[in-house]
Amino acid sequence: MELEQQMSNFTSMSDFQLLQFSEIRELQMLHFLVFLAVYLTAVTGNLLIIIAIALDHHLHTPMYFFLMNLAMLDIGTVSVIVPKSMVNSLMDSNIISFSGCVAQVYCFMLFSGSDFTLLIIMAYDRYVAICNPLRYEAIINKKSCQRMAVSAWICGLLIAILHAGGTFAISFCSNIVNQFFCEVPELLKLSCSDFYLVEAGFLEVGCSFVIGGSIFIILTYMKIFATVLRIRSVQGKKKALSTCLPHLTVVSLFMCSSLFIYMKPSKNSIPNLKIVVSVIYTIIPPMLNPFIYSIRNKDLKTALWKLLDFECSSKKSAGLFCKT
Repeated sequence: MELEQQMSNFTSMSDFQLLQFSEIRELQMLHFLVFLAVYLTAVTGNLLIIIAIALDHHLHTPMYFFLMNLAMLDIGTVSVIVPKSMVNSLMDSNIISFSGCVAQVYCFMLFSGSDFTLLIIMAYDRYVAICNPLRYEAIINKKSCQRMAVSAWICGLLIAILHAGGTFAISFCSNIVNQFFCEVPELLKLSCSDFYLVEAGFLEVGCSFVIGGSIFIILTYMKIFATVLRIRSVQGKKKALSTCLPHLTVVSLFMCSSLFIYMKPSKNSIPNLKIVVSVIYTIIPPMLNPFIYSIRNKDLKTALWKLLDFECSSKKSAGLFCKT
């Protein structure tokens, strides 16, 4: 009877306690400043890519259309996790409401699921462009691009609904989450009912999707590189590789960081190590993606320089106008 009452109390809990980076106030403020810098870098970099692609008509092609969607998803991913963690450090708190935790799980799954699906679509886009260039415009046209982008978002939406519904349908015996955000595997450890096996099954399906998508991308790039090697022109090879290497680098970063999910430390390990590993696979990829694409892509780099030059010119003109 007492056990049932205790379970019902935890099931109706109003909040969760997250893992803090440190209990020392100075280190909490350091965490706030570091995460603020990371967040601003990620958001600014991805926003610049979105604006540059939207304003430059030369970049209104399928590849950059997908890249713009990827930048939107990256902004969403970091915005789900980082601001709440920053607020908790600033306020010396580790609390997140039950509804806030539900929203965090749902949105993180939505953006990460859509992100990976879009990476698969972008690999297919590069495959058609290089291996079947004569039919590229017929296969990858405006309507098909829109449909593929929508399918990526729908896939992420279904993943989010399954995981959020499966996770919060269980009964919780504790509200102490051993992670700095509401992570599904850590929430499942708090379960005191067998229903958590349903969500565990959803996680296995998700893992199969990631593995299958990764195999598809690897096989696709094997065919792409085989085609590139047959190109006689050195300039042609460089042009083909310049459009593939940024995407391949981003995919590799995503896949390598995802491995950290399964290589995470055990319960008895150092909590700080668990936090570092989680930061690597949740925050670092969205922050680095804009730099990877802008460094390796001349057209995008030119568009970004034009955008930055326009902003500087506008500020100078505004300053002169104010002086007059």
